[in-house]
Amino acid sequence: MTRLQVPLLGLAALLGFFLCTAAAPYPSDAPGTAIAPLHRWEKLGQRRVNYSLDRDEILVTARDGRFSALKLVVRKASINLHRVVVYFGNGQHMEVHIRKRIAAGSETRVIGLPGKKRVIKKVVFWYDTRGLARGKAIVELWGRH
Repeated sequence: MTRLQVPLLGLAALLGFFLCTAAAPYPSDAPGTAIAPLHRWEKLGQRRVNYSLDRDEILVTARDGRFSALKLVVRKASINLHRVVVYFGNGQHMEVHIRKRIAAGSETRVIGLPGKKRVIKKVVFWYDTRGLARGKAIVELWGRH
């Protein structure tokens, strides 16, 4: 090796080290880690919705845990979502007005829950499928820990 190749080889090794560490995943959310755990989404349930104007609910059990946010994901067919009511374990509820057409494969905005992480008892949603292609949609409820 020439005198010029040695520093270039060292520089390439140093650059490779920094690229590998920058691309490494975050540490796990195991207890005792210095970095706050990553938020994870969990599917809490789903409903196959009917045609026309209707209402459905998804029950959530306390064993599912506490959540800081929710979202609804629509699969198979589009729906017109009107409103969502979230019922908490302590008897309180929160109403969310969402007047929006949600296409198959899309989702609602993230719905932040008030206060600290909350136990969710159930989520009720009102929708219609008028003017949309025939086919029953599947609405999934997801919660963020």
